[in-house]
Amino acid sequence: MLAGPCCLSPILDCATSVRYHHGLWNLHNVQIRELFMLKSIFDKQILKKIVRVSNKKEYFRSNKSHHASQRCVPRWDFAFYKGYMDYDKQPINVDEQVALLQNRGLVIEDIAIAKLQLRNISYFRIASYLRYMEEDRQFHHYKLGSTFEQAIDLYLFDKELRQLIFKAIQDIEISLRTKMIQIFSMEHGAFWFMDASLFKNADFYEGCLDNIKKEVSRSNEDFIKEHSEKYTFPSLPPVWKTLEVVSFGTLSKLFCLFKDNRLKKQVAREFGLPQYTYLESWIRCITVLRNCCAHHARIWNRRFALKPQLPNRLPLSWIAPTQKPIKLYHQLCTLLYMEQTITPCMDLKSSLLRLFADYPNIDLHAMGFPQGWENEPLWR
Repeated sequence: MLAGPCCLSPILDCATSVRYHHGLWNLHNVQIRELFMLKSIFDKQILKKIVRVSNKKEYFRSNKSHHASQRCVPRWDFAFYKGYMDYDKQPINVDEQVALLQNRGLVIEDIAIAKLQLRNISYFRIASYLRYMEEDRQFHHYKLGSTFEQAIDLYLFDKELRQLIFKAIQDIEISLRTKMIQIFSMEHGAFWFMDASLFKNADFYEGCLDNIKKEVSRSNEDFIKEHSEKYTFPSLPPVWKTLEVVSFGTLSKLFCLFKDNRLKKQVAREFGLPQYTYLESWIRCITVLRNCCAHHARIWNRRFALKPQLPNRLPLSWIAPTQKPIKLYHQLCTLLYMEQTITPCMDLKSSLLRLFADYPNIDLHAMGFPQGWENEPLWR
């Protein structure tokens, strides 16, 4: 098994700069073709993940280097090149889109309405709701009885679902921000987020702090402008002002990188979680879910690469995890659980149940809802 810098010698000529540092392969300006060459050189068991950080550097990391400080960083599985073909499909107009759907066996009850909808909702977006109706994924032929109107219902359901989830995440984001400000500041002062000694992994922390500076500089909030006009040092406002304008993604990274596990556990217990590792896992997943909602991505029937850690028992109303948490159901359960600790907040559970009643034909199983979910204590 290849495991050291010496194994890089066959590709040093094709990589602009390759460095081995603390279990990380650091590749600068390596072309995609050259990345694919690595597959034939390195053992798959060594190089598993590719991690992107804010300065656009790329790291190959072995499974042995999964330090706790790196677990809060988004990861992408590295897909090796298998071949390609030229894309030669041409754009088609709305009339041609309708004809194409009909030729593939889709029933369209009102063609005029369908054309109007296709002028406002892209064909490609609607097609993502049609995929589950396909009986032939290669030629996109639809099952008997599949209708365009069913896809529109799914689209509308998904749209309302995203809106409900986004509102619930707002409550969680504000609560997390408040608890971090209050609990961390009482121990480490008003500028703890600027103290590098309080954080794990200097490189990732530096990137996180750079993001904070950018977000503060872009802010149009009056309290940020007034602070900048009045004070020159330190370079950023105190934490109770600064964290009010940072994104949820930055906030979650800051929490994950923070060293003081005792205080992190205190924050976690405010949300009814016995360990801070559960909170780290949940807020990472919530960040992804929030971004999906903010960018209007489909969440019905979506498979999430990032999965929340699910305890078997929790002090408040909870579920009995029985399957892999790859679908939306388990993400919703984490939101509902945290909502039990927040006042005031929207009643997400009641809103979801009303939405399900408004769309009785929606397949909840496609979102990972197990049989008997409505009898779980969390959903009763």
